[in-house]
Amino acid sequence: MVPTKPVLLTGASGTIGRLLSTRLAAMGWTLRLTDIAPLPIPLPDRASFRTADLEDQKAVNELAKGCGLILHFGGISTEQSFETVLGPNFRGAYHVYEVARREKARVVFPSSVHAVGLYERTQILDQDCLLRPDGYYGLSKAYGEMLARLYFDKHAVESVLIRIGSVLPEVPDERILSTWISHDDFVRLIERCAAAERVDCSVIWGQSNNSRGFWRKDARLKLGWTPQDSSDGQAERVRGNVTDNPVVERYQGGKFIVVDYSRADFPPREMFEDE
Repeated sequence: MVPTKPVLLTGASGTIGRLLSTRLAAMGWTLRLTDIAPLPIPLPDRASFRTADLEDQKAVNELAKGCGLILHFGGISTEQSFETVLGPNFRGAYHVYEVARREKARVVFPSSVHAVGLYERTQILDQDCLLRPDGYYGLSKAYGEMLARLYFDKHAVESVLIRIGSVLPEVPDERILSTWISHDDFVRLIERCAAAERVDCSVIWGQSNNSRGFWRKDARLKLGWTPQDSSDGQAERVRGNVTDNPVVERYQGGKFIVVDYSRADFPPREMFEDE
């Protein structure tokens, strides 16, 4: 289904933004693309592009005017200092939800494995697990999830919160056998985020049909999304491709966790486990 109103895509110049810009435009979507960086690909058909800063509420308001759906993929996408992520990821998300409230638009918010990155890889998580961010980037994603819940409960702004694992063309190492989501599965998920009659404030684990996955129950039935691909066929190719860092290899969040990690041991397996 092609949305009847324009769709705002923030972060259009990033890796996922470029994927969505190209694929959704080819499906006939009318896109308003924006990023703080120039668009590094040819402008797709039925798309416009404007350079803008997510910290500029006026610019965000102008871009979203008349849109029925906001795909909010803008902001810092790697582990950085708190001051670096504060503006784009915290204030920027607030600006997006404020304009979604005014425009009565649905939001797709890309949360992340890094919002739950300090769970061990042996733990299987459901959508209602406690958030355990593995850094300031993951913290910004946990904040975004809470922001979405607030705006749904107080203002009826619908959101799909996609806890993205790894959107990649292929699996590069053993960890990503668990977190991988194919380009095709991801685009199909975005299609369902737009087409579903009602989404409320739903959490989706952004992974393909991987037998090694860390995650289980979510709202995919409400959206009508079923992943078609799997990392399983790539397992032999990446066998043994691991790091020699015990912290990286213990936790679902991988390498982001060791940035400024200062514990001499591991944190408790459960958040409120008696010591």
